[in-house]
Amino acid sequence: MQGSANLNIMIKAARKAGRSLVKDFREVENLQVSMKGAGDFVSRADIEAERILKEELLGARPTYGWLGEEGGSQDGQDPTRRWIVDPLDGTTNFLHGLPHWAISIALEHKGQIVAGVVFDPAKDEMFYAEKGAGAWLNDSRRIRVSGRHRMIESIFATGVPFAAKKTLPATMRDLAALMPECAGVRRFGSAALDLAYVGAGRYEGYWERELNIWDVAAGYIIALEAGALIEGVRQDQDPLESGSILCANNQIFGSFAKTIRNA
Repeated sequence: MQGSANLNIMIKAARKAGRSLVKDFREVENLQVSMKGAGDFVSRADIEAERILKEELLGARPTYGWLGEEGGSQDGQDPTRRWIVDPLDGTTNFLHGLPHWAISIALEHKGQIVAGVVFDPAKDEMFYAEKGAGAWLNDSRRIRVSGRHRMIESIFATGVPFAAKKTLPATMRDLAALMPECAGVRRFGSAALDLAYVGAGRYEGYWERELNIWDVAAGYIIALEAGALIEGVRQDQDPLESGSILCANNQIFGSFAKTIRNA
């Protein structure tokens, strides 16, 4: 797809940060790691990746605002636009040598997500989308949600709460209700990739609670542009504001949402 200038900036930035992360991933046992909180790590690798992304994105668009997982937020001269960035979604996988993690970059305009990039450097998969232009993988492959319409043939993804998170009981109830109705549930450890995978038809659906906007903003527009339906786990929740998200192809969504909400 011939993307906009902003999308091209995002893809270029993701590839540059990806090269830095891949280099560190090869030496993961030597990373300097400190604890941010129970089960939540920050490493030299993702701090450096965020530095690269900030330099590239704000260097190209210096008037935009910024919201990053590691570096916090800053207002831009243009109050209508900001970058929303997670430099390493799947940090725990990364630190354990598991090759399933991603760079997530979204562009927000007037409160709406208008472009998103989710880059998986370990597999060299670049998922991206712009509002109204569809969702894409790598250079030219348009992606769409799966066409499966039976729950029993469908697989779903989620994030199982760890350590001090409060939603483990709710997630266990979800799993108890959903697993007898479907073909399987996966917990791969990257919300950005989970949403991109729904968009690519690899999962039929995904749900999770207690997320941050930088975890899901880019994957959100990729899944939407690929044909997914997205709501909060509760119908009255905004998934980007609440951090509670439920996403599936349109044929499965009703049954999936009912199963999770009734759990």
